[in-house]
Amino acid sequence: MPALTRPAFKRKSPAGAQIMADWPALVGPAIAAVTQPLRLTQGTLTLACSGPVAMEMQHLAPQLASRINAALGRVAVERFRFVQQAPAGGTPRKPRESPPQPLPGRVESALEGVSSPELRDALARLARGVYRTR
Repeated sequence: MPALTRPAFKRKSPAGAQIMADWPALVGPAIAAVTQPLRLTQGTLTLACSGPVAMEMQHLAPQLASRINAALGRVAVERFRFVQQAPAGGTPRKPRESPPQPLPGRVESALEGVSSPELRDALARLARGVYRTR
């Protein structure tokens, strides 16, 4: 049996395969959404992180290592290597569009004076963007 499995495990260790398969359960859905394990070699787990998450993951590294090692039942992860790369998987969610908020009366009355419908719509979108942040 070892002669058959050695070539397969030469590329992926059993611990690395288990980490990749159980990643969301090991680290939780919030961390799993912005990270992805890439490889485990010689005690170093390489993680792909999206955006500035790598800094946060460096601070969480001791807790992550102990959580992963406890789940595996042995010390497999001693160090982390972080790479700036969006994790593969789910497509990024689009921001939810909220229904347009009513504009102040003085803005509505000013827009009524605009004769071009295209220009009026563009100005109304601009005004909603300005008033959305207030």
